[in-house]
Amino acid sequence: MRSDLEFINRWIQANIKVLDLGCGDGALLDHLMRHKQVTGYGLEIDAAGIQGCVEKGVPVLEQDLDQGLHNFDDQSFDLVVMAHALQQFRRPDLLLDEMLRVGKEAIITFPNFGHWRNRMHLGLHGRMPVSEFLPYNWYDTPNIHFCTFDDFRDLCHAKGIKIVKWAAVDGKLQDHWWTRLMPNLLSETAVFHVTR
Repeated sequence: MRSDLEFINRWIQANIKVLDLGCGDGALLDHLMRHKQVTGYGLEIDAAGIQGCVEKGVPVLEQDLDQGLHNFDDQSFDLVVMAHALQQFRRPDLLLDEMLRVGKEAIITFPNFGHWRNRMHLGLHGRMPVSEFLPYNWYDTPNIHFCTFDDFRDLCHAKGIKIVKWAAVDGKLQDHWWTRLMPNLLSETAVFHVTR
């Protein structure tokens, strides 16, 4: 499993129903099903990701999340998870609403574009950063909404969404006191657990 998925795995309880949005090859759901007796589905649009889910025996549906989650009833899941994908959708604000409509709670992770390395690279070079953290050029990136830690907190506040807990993690996905001190500047990945 990717290290960000290992991090949020710690926040997920056993024996619940989970919807994993943009689930990739189903690694998180596979782990949760085997180790925490979780049930649920993954939603993915990429054919290789869907194939990976099928090979693992993870229930997966092909779905374009930009079209919403209209095929799911209100509060039909205990938890909706979206790891490192929110910034890739046309209207992340509406997708967040949908996540909390179909799920009682949600866990969202995304790259914090306010991280000091991104700011310094842009300031010194005048070009969008390309790194292990952000491995795309400006023209081929799937990221269309560059969001910071503070931007997401502001969005939650504006929508009346309660932040249950959050983590400001570094490149090794560790949540330290110093990254929590100035999360918008020091965290490379933002992790939020939210509810209505």
